[in-house]
Amino acid sequence: MKLKISSPILTMLILASCSLPVDAPPQPTALPSTTPQPTLTFTPAFTPIPLLTQPAISTERSAPVGATAFCDNPDAIKLINSFSKAIASKDGALLSSLVDPVAGMDFRFYRDDNVVNYDVEHAKFIFETTFQANWGLSFGNGESTFGSFQEIILPSLKTVFTPTAVLECNQLKLGGATYEPIWPYKDMNYYSVHFPGTAEYGGLDWQTWVVGIDMGSGKPLLAAFVHYVWEP
Repeated sequence: MKLKISSPILTMLILASCSLPVDAPPQPTALPSTTPQPTLTFTPAFTPIPLLTQPAISTERSAPVGATAFCDNPDAIKLINSFSKAIASKDGALLSSLVDPVAGMDFRFYRDDNVVNYDVEHAKFIFETTFQANWGLSFGNGESTFGSFQEIILPSLKTVFTPTAVLECNQLKLGGATYEPIWPYKDMNYYSVHFPGTAEYGGLDWQTWVVGIDMGSGKPLLAAFVHYVWEP
């Protein structure tokens, strides 16, 4: 005998079957954690300062003392020695204490290209920041050189600033160049810190970092660095 099911009852059965649970994993429920969360600390972010594109001395820098008085001042050599110590130990606090607090210190990895300026606060974290600065066009392949201070600048500084470095006051001490060397900060006294190169490369791997020093505050302060090397 066939069982007849009325239409209303059939509809209810279909709806009930649609609401039956399916075989699926339960959704995770967030539970309050009893484990203390770590406190994050942040190193101040490096903010790039607009780059100079033309070699020019800032009008904000004070006029230097006479060349003779500057070269006779032993404090300038002490400043360079303190900088060497900061580089060797990667001591940002020491380095920042040597920087011109008004205009900061300029770095030119390529002598006639981009300038990257570090003020006192940025100098404190110069050995920690991974900020990729644009140091200018490579004279080797013509491409832009991007990298942090510790990637691009620091290895060269460690090669040059050693106890055997040759120092010359207000003279560009180079190892031979295919270009006319020019100190772009015409009114600023400076020291050449020269690495003469190695016999393995016939001295062609020489490097010179020229350190511009500001005396406006009555004591020598780091103001500018320009890098000179042999260029093809």
